[in-house]
Amino acid sequence: MIEKLFFTTKETIRIDVFLRNELPLKLKKSQEEISNSKIRRLIAAGFVYVNGKKIVRPAFELRGNSTVCVEFDGERFFFEKQPDDIKFTLTDKDILYEDENLIFINKPYNFPVEQTITGNRDNLHDKLVEYLWQRNPELRNPPYAGIMHRLDKDTSGVILFTKNRSINKEVQQMFESHSFIKEYSAVVVPSDPSKKLSSGEKFTVEKFMGRISGKSQAGKWGSVPESKGGQYSKTDFEVIKETSVAGKKAWLLKCSLYTGRTHQIRVHLSEAGFPIAGDKLYGGIEAERMYLHAQRLCNKSELLKFDVSSILFE
Repeated sequence: MIEKLFFTTKETIRIDVFLRNELPLKLKKSQEEISNSKIRRLIAAGFVYVNGKKIVRPAFELRGNSTVCVEFDGERFFFEKQPDDIKFTLTDKDILYEDENLIFINKPYNFPVEQTITGNRDNLHDKLVEYLWQRNPELRNPPYAGIMHRLDKDTSGVILFTKNRSINKEVQQMFESHSFIKEYSAVVVPSDPSKKLSSGEKFTVEKFMGRISGKSQAGKWGSVPESKGGQYSKTDFEVIKETSVAGKKAWLLKCSLYTGRTHQIRVHLSEAGFPIAGDKLYGGIEAERMYLHAQRLCNKSELLKFDVSSILFE
């Protein structure tokens, strides 16, 4: 159960240090039970607000009169989940493209992009920092790696990081203006055996989406009316070929995104009657993995030009 904890302060202090001092008092716990790493994960996961604004940087500095709100779920906070992520070490073969500003990685499936609140987990961001530091061991501080977008833990494929903070604003504006071409590959098995697809067939799904699960549950999205806060989403689909997965007839689809809502492709295909194989959250059949892969990321900007594809379902 989530409860909102409120704090006020007038001092100048980092938000993680402030909560390190105040959270144990509010919860009547010892500081050993509320470690620095748990507080940092709480902030990074988006459960901390300062004067009504969500704060995700543990180093954020409180100044002057500040009201801090923490959305606190004690069961999740104190439970150390044993993750089932794969073991992964980033090597040269995982780098799809790199220049002085950008680095594109072929992310494996079942591996988170960044640290989560559920435990001190391996993640792609930390692995990239390690990789860059090993190439430049003379650096005194960890090299910079900026997370520009995210893929679900169970989704594989091309993902972009920046290597210089100076380029972040430009790249972020490109994402926000939808100037990227983002293509995914998915393998689907119809939920109704009578539903068929044909090679070359094309269809489009447009709908308003929002979260349909409670905050204390695993995040699940679905159709939500615009009047209830739903956000517009659109995906084009093309059937590439018939295939099979887990002994069942399946189809390989190309998925072209116009918008980038959470779980967009998964929701669009599930609600169309074609859930992705291995996507248990949205009704997919049991499979060795979720068959969703970020296949291509392309931009035609005059300042930044790149067209990067990854190896399908490696």
